[in-house]
Amino acid sequence: MLRLTARARLTLLLTALVAVSGAGLAGLTYLLRRNGVFFTQLTPTSSDSSGIPHPPPPSEAEVRDIADRVAAETLSALLPRAGLALVVVTVVAAVLGWLVAGRVLRPIRVISSTAQRLSAENLTERVPVSTPADELSALAGTVNEMLDRIQRGVAERDRILDSQRLFTANAAHELRTPLTTARTAIDVTLDGNPSRAELLAMTGDVRDAVEHMQRVLNGLLLLSRSQAGLGTQEPVDLAAVATAALDAAGARAAAADIAVRSELRPAPVSGEPVLLERMIFNLVDNAVRHNRAGGQLAIGTGTENGRAVLRISNTGREIPPGEAQTLLEPFVHGQGTRVRTDGLGLGLGLSIVRAVALAHQGRIEVTARPGGGLGITVELPEDSMATADRPARQRERP
Repeated sequence: MLRLTARARLTLLLTALVAVSGAGLAGLTYLLRRNGVFFTQLTPTSSDSSGIPHPPPPSEAEVRDIADRVAAETLSALLPRAGLALVVVTVVAAVLGWLVAGRVLRPIRVISSTAQRLSAENLTERVPVSTPADELSALAGTVNEMLDRIQRGVAERDRILDSQRLFTANAAHELRTPLTTARTAIDVTLDGNPSRAELLAMTGDVRDAVEHMQRVLNGLLLLSRSQAGLGTQEPVDLAAVATAALDAAGARAAAADIAVRSELRPAPVSGEPVLLERMIFNLVDNAVRHNRAGGQLAIGTGTENGRAVLRISNTGREIPPGEAQTLLEPFVHGQGTRVRTDGLGLGLGLSIVRAVALAHQGRIEVTARPGGGLGITVELPEDSMATADRPARQRERP
């Protein structure tokens, strides 16, 4: 079956329109000419004043006979000439139609050729938008907007895939290390005739390795759950959760001589309580774990501009300002350097915090403090249905 291009179909359509219109015009002219020519009324003539006689006028029958012969000759000459003119006009219309169709469809060809040159590795080229603004220029603009969305989607996909590959590799390394430790302890202990004390020591090493793997897996599962989105949502006060987190970390902070200062004003949000509790517990745990002896920890909650805000800062080692944001990546410590982690420490803790914040349509900001330590700010949408205006709770801990 013959498949015509859009240009050929448009040319045929224009040619057919001209041919049909020309044929109709020729047929109408033929009918009008056949039904309305050479019907004249002749009046008999007489002699003029000079008395010179004139020949008698033809009879009415003779006039009609002459008129019929003239009309027949005229119509017989009209048909071939009209046919020839129609053929010429149709051919000219076909040529002009081909040229006009090519010009009209040129933007379509440009869009098609641009789309053929594009690939997953080359999404930078765009379709030129012609002027003046018409349907084809609007189509070109729409195609360009679609290409922009595709390019952003491909970039985001690549970023996610790279992040997932790095995360998987690091998680495998974190799990392989305790497995290697346990295997080595078993092989060394069983190589010979171990005593009860050696068996007990091996059992302790294996148990520590298993607990390490369990903490890593728990952290990975929690991170995956946070990235999967929210389940049930309930009202949660960040101030109450922060109070519980400080109570849980109070003994360790006191043992390290860390001064804790808190200013906990109501910060109502709507979300999944388990994830929000883990987020704040991780922040407090990191602030204590990566502090220095005799250091400080400050935490505050409240609302600002319709957002619930949690701020926490600590003292500790100096971190270059450009590396602070990289601490949100799993298993990464500054400039992509890997760190040993217990699953909820610096390796996964801040990654879980970011995942929980994003799942609640919030954001997290990490900044390096002058003199050492970090300042972390988490903002979440405020729960407008919750009752606020409760008095702030401030306390100082040695």
